[in-house]
Amino acid sequence: MLRTNWTKEETIIAFNVYCKVPFKASSKTHPIIIAYAKILGRTPSALNMKIGNFGRLDPELKKQGITGLTNGSKLEEEVWNEFNGDWERLSYESEELIAKFQNRKIEESNGIVLQDLPEGKDREAVVKTRVNQSFFRSAVLSSYNLRCCITGLSIPDLLVASHIKPWAIDQDNRTNPRNGLCLNAIHDKAFDLGYITVTPEYRVLVSDYFNDYADDIAVTELFYKYQSRPIFLPDKFLPAKEFLDWHMNSVFKK
Repeated sequence: MLRTNWTKEETIIAFNVYCKVPFKASSKTHPIIIAYAKILGRTPSALNMKIGNFGRLDPELKKQGITGLTNGSKLEEEVWNEFNGDWERLSYESEELIAKFQNRKIEESNGIVLQDLPEGKDREAVVKTRVNQSFFRSAVLSSYNLRCCITGLSIPDLLVASHIKPWAIDQDNRTNPRNGLCLNAIHDKAFDLGYITVTPEYRVLVSDYFNDYADDIAVTELFYKYQSRPIFLPDKFLPAKEFLDWHMNSVFKK
């Protein structure tokens, strides 16, 4: 007989999955839903319903007129309130639980190879960093439905979860999906170097640095073409305006 009551551990994993699946694409046939449902020993329909239940708690979805499922449990609210905003804790603890359900070590569950590192704190720190980086990438790319927010490019291998405030500068928001933009590799590099920025109004600004290359057709097609254009906004985890403002004033080459 299938279990009906969800445990807190299962609900935390469901929140992890909520962060990794484009909300509008979530369904019982989505491969990520199927994979994690198998780990949990639940049906894909049950896990997909849990994703919908979390959607009802997301204020960014509500602003878009997306309400998620109308019914839900107090446990979902408890997990949401506990982990929403505490992204580093969510990313690592939820991945530990996923590994536990698979009877594997967390590095094995996440495909992390650590052959050259000894046991101890250094190894644990590397594992935690890589797990958190993987979670951040999955959450950011899924929120943008796997397409570059500037160009619309949708080839996953060419996409980057770009930090607005870099990992080394803002440790409190290293895994916060609202500190991320989905960019293709070229625009990610240009963003990191300050040759482009995204304003708090979600429009692209191109640096005057490119004036020296104004006759370069590639520069026109890759950069000037997008000047002042709005970015494609994510379904959830809208980039925080305070992070965009920081980048525009601290990194952007005006």
